[in-house]
Amino acid sequence: MDKYRPFRQVALADRQWPNRTITGHPVWMSSDLRDGNQSLFEPMDLERKMRMFDMLCEIGFKEIEVAFPSASQIEFDFVRALIEEKRIPADVSIEVLTAAREHLIRRTMESLRGARRAIVHVYNATSRPFREMVFGMKRDEVVRMAVDAVSLIRELAAEQPETEWVLEYSPETFSSTELDFSLEICNAVTEVWGATKDNRVIINLPATVEVATPNVYADQVEWMHRSLERRDGVILSLHAHNDRGTAVAATELGLMAGAERVEGCLFGNGERTGNVDIVTLALNLHTQGVDSGLDFSDINKIARTVEHCNQLPIHPRHPYVGDLVFTAFSGSHQDAIRKGFARQKPDEPWGVPYLPIDPRDVGRNYDSVIRVNSQSGKGGIAYLLENGYGMVMPRRLQIEFSSVVQKHADKEGGELSAQDIWRIFSAVYLDASSPLRYLAHHLFESGERQGIELVVERDGEKRTCTGIGNGPIDAAVHALMQMGISVRVTGYDESSMSLSSDGGNAMASAFIEIAHERGGGYGVGMDANIVTAAVRALFSGVNRMLNGKGDA
Repeated sequence: MDKYRPFRQVALADRQWPNRTITGHPVWMSSDLRDGNQSLFEPMDLERKMRMFDMLCEIGFKEIEVAFPSASQIEFDFVRALIEEKRIPADVSIEVLTAAREHLIRRTMESLRGARRAIVHVYNATSRPFREMVFGMKRDEVVRMAVDAVSLIRELAAEQPETEWVLEYSPETFSSTELDFSLEICNAVTEVWGATKDNRVIINLPATVEVATPNVYADQVEWMHRSLERRDGVILSLHAHNDRGTAVAATELGLMAGAERVEGCLFGNGERTGNVDIVTLALNLHTQGVDSGLDFSDINKIARTVEHCNQLPIHPRHPYVGDLVFTAFSGSHQDAIRKGFARQKPDEPWGVPYLPIDPRDVGRNYDSVIRVNSQSGKGGIAYLLENGYGMVMPRRLQIEFSSVVQKHADKEGGELSAQDIWRIFSAVYLDASSPLRYLAHHLFESGERQGIELVVERDGEKRTCTGIGNGPIDAAVHALMQMGISVRVTGYDESSMSLSSDGGNAMASAFIEIAHERGGGYGVGMDANIVTAAVRALFSGVNRMLNGKGDA
């Protein structure tokens, strides 16, 4: 297919970035209020822009691109409001964008009057299609456009000495521009500005449109990093878009290739498929034990604010923030997560299966980690009962009960909540119709053996039966034989549980597995007294047998 050709590789035989590891966070620059805003169906009004700005400051951004002041009166007025109302924290620098046009630059510089510190971001497109199709310019004319723009900014900045000025230059469409030309125009910009170690210029290398695999972008960045003149007077910045779906990977490799700064948007909003997602980048660092420098400890609040300001929903499977990203429906996943939670120790590195990050790190709890539908298995069901009701089921009961829940889910469809599962559990094991109703029991000693007197009701008739055995349960089994009920106890487990969040209403749970001529199954009993709970569990199993449901 000749219509699309592979993007050319970079001649960088001794590339260094593949052997590097990211050990610290970059300078983060949020473009939510500019690049993100200009991509919205309905751009933010003043209230939403101010709310977004305040939240970005709370998260910890020290550089925020707030507007394209020459684009509209709203954009201009927002910059003025930030400055005049003193809304900008002392450690935060605002940034504005302008194209390399004289009237746009003058309007932009006017919007910044009185700012403590301002980053003026100027750009012009540099790739061949733009030069030839859009501008109708030769390479030297495009360089002159950039140099004239920077010279004008420097001149106007000198007229406002109360402001600390920082220049940022972007060769727009860098990722599809010839490298030698990108280098030429960037060197010309840093020269005219007078870039030094004490007067650094931000050179931003945008993948305005993703046109190649992330490793190619990393090669381009490393080539520039190693070739730029006045490198100690340059802050190398990245601005990746997501056309190929690899903006996060490209940016991570670009940082390994020598970049020091990243521009992007929360959750990746932006033109076409979006800007690089700063939340994903920052939390990727967090999962590697690297301080991201940003605070996402209340990710739900941030997500709801962004949805309000952008008037766009966040996908439920969005990395780290989506409503379902910490949720497992698959049975095998649920089983592994449940076991991982049981083994995870607070003082050890995080290692719970299927969860690359502790949900608590972003302000989530464990309530929604495991959810049950027709795809779920015993582990998820057991987790919900254990987490929500303190009911710790033995493994064989988990297997038995999961088949009951599976049939219910297949029949009814949809998701089952912890409350739904508890209702099913209670109906099957605790509240089932009772041909044999337990009323009371009395223990007594019989030599070295245990005796029990059971008071029961069967078919509306109150009866008493007595049995002797090796313990209360064995004695109760022998007592039931007097009523023609013959079962064997093949398994017994017990646990404590609480029916209230404050630890009150403590109960004992007993689980008895019985066998009989028609099969076998579990019975469950609950009571404040463990012996009573065990007797109730025996009756639960027997009643399931009598009801023809004892062989799950």
